[in-house]
Amino acid sequence: MHRLPRGTAAALLGLSLALLGTGVAHAAPAAPVAPASETARVRLELPAPTGAYAVGRDTLHLVDTSRPDPWVPEAGPRELMVSMYYPARPGGGRTAPYMTRAEAQAFIDDRELTDKVPAQTLSGTRTNARPGAAPVRGKHPLVVLSPGFTVNRSTLTLLAEELASQGYVVAAVDHAYETVGTAFPGGRLLTCVACEKIQPGGYGVVPQGRAKDVSFLLDRLLADHRPAWRHARMIDETRIGMAGHSIGGASAMSTMVRDRRVLAGANMDGSFMEPVPAEGLGGRPFMMLGTGDDDRSWVRDWPLLDGWKRWLNVKGSDHFTFTDTPVLADQLGLLPPEEELSGKRSQEITRAYMTAFFDLHLKGVDRKLLDGPSPQHPEVVFHATG
Repeated sequence: MHRLPRGTAAALLGLSLALLGTGVAHAAPAAPVAPASETARVRLELPAPTGAYAVGRDTLHLVDTSRPDPWVPEAGPRELMVSMYYPARPGGGRTAPYMTRAEAQAFIDDRELTDKVPAQTLSGTRTNARPGAAPVRGKHPLVVLSPGFTVNRSTLTLLAEELASQGYVVAAVDHAYETVGTAFPGGRLLTCVACEKIQPGGYGVVPQGRAKDVSFLLDRLLADHRPAWRHARMIDETRIGMAGHSIGGASAMSTMVRDRRVLAGANMDGSFMEPVPAEGLGGRPFMMLGTGDDDRSWVRDWPLLDGWKRWLNVKGSDHFTFTDTPVLADQLGLLPPEEELSGKRSQEITRAYMTAFFDLHLKGVDRKLLDGPSPQHPEVVFHATG
């Protein structure tokens, strides 16, 4: 399993995260951070996407009446919250919120930082997507993003906005009861019941359940009659990919096993809780982007990936390098001096390699970045190719 960060994420949230054989973040005693009075004055913002399109965002609440929630069956059907990012026409107006104040507060409270990092500092992060923006014309590939266990889909906003600016529709998914706090309609804040119910060694049920969530999401987005999203006709149903961070990355593989509609998958530093099956992924491409730490599941399953594949390691990275966390840590002045990889380089690498992967396999555009080491990104090591 990849060890979790003792650098970037710890800096942002005042945490030391440790790997306890699960690949899931567990809060350790808080490290010193700036007083709340100082961080409250900081206006966090995500860097502008680099693509040709402006970015729009809608929010969907989906209910799967065909199955009860796996963590809280008495709550009723399985629910998802989904942020839909899409290439949009240029325009002005306010940008979409990063997360709600309640979500930010739950995130901070879970890490015992209530008196150190104000919720409004995190929730007030400026994004680049405009809610309800007019979409561009044409059909576009779809990429589904699944976050790490316990963390909100907001942590993948930077990547979602970048992909949308490059001409992708992106669906970032929060899976009910698998984060420390996700806002649902009716003023509900659903917390991480799954954290309490999963038994040691039992994390394989998470990617299995998320695979069902994603298949349901695709069914609703691609429905011929009354699709769940008003701009669903933008989606090219023949070009669908999935990526995720941590257990969300493992879920990309698990989803591909069960749903042939997902043509390409990427795993950002997530151990395979559920092994790759002996029959592989039917020749479909898969990329693993990691920290360079030894991961027995990656070593075990690499030979079973039977299509185009890459195993890339990023020198100086840690578990949360591939999320928004390093960028926000830099702006708060909390990135430790000994941290090898800056927030700026973290986001540049993540956006470049994830875009190159989906461009190659969903658009047929070869940017050559995945052919071998690049002088523009010397931190990226090609551990294995196939």
